[in-house]
Amino acid sequence: MTPTRHLLRAALLAGGMMGTALAAAGEAITVYKSPTCGCCSDWIKHLEDNGFEVESHDTTALNQIKVEAGLTRNLASCHTAFVGGDRNTGYVIEGHVPAQDIKRLLKEAPQARGLAVPGMPIGSPGMEMGDRQDPYTVMLFNDNGQTRPFAQYD
Repeated sequence: MTPTRHLLRAALLAGGMMGTALAAAGEAITVYKSPTCGCCSDWIKHLEDNGFEVESHDTTALNQIKVEAGLTRNLASCHTAFVGGDRNTGYVIEGHVPAQDIKRLLKEAPQARGLAVPGMPIGSPGMEMGDRQDPYTVMLFNDNGQTRPFAQYD
């Protein structure tokens, strides 16, 4: 993030207008993915199409990134991202979480570690297969791995 962006973010936080301004300016999100995963690239395109500024990193050390992010096996998917800060201070976004839910997370700013869509459900962003839409739940999770539903897609 540029120094100007840091100042803008601080000023907006003080003014209580963070969510609206970031939606207009484009929130930065950093994605870690396998270099050969096509669905991860499709999810990144979904984020960009919804106003996110994406920094993508291909890595073969995804499991280590997931462990360091506090993800449990039952939350895991194929890519891990960080938004609203860096790998230590930002929210963790695991798997095919819709952009609208990430924006809601940033706006509401709950006390949580992040959001996860476990597995790779058909019909989630990046996992589109025609008209097929499998039901899935976006889970909010904390540092202890406790979860609760954040959004449901049927």
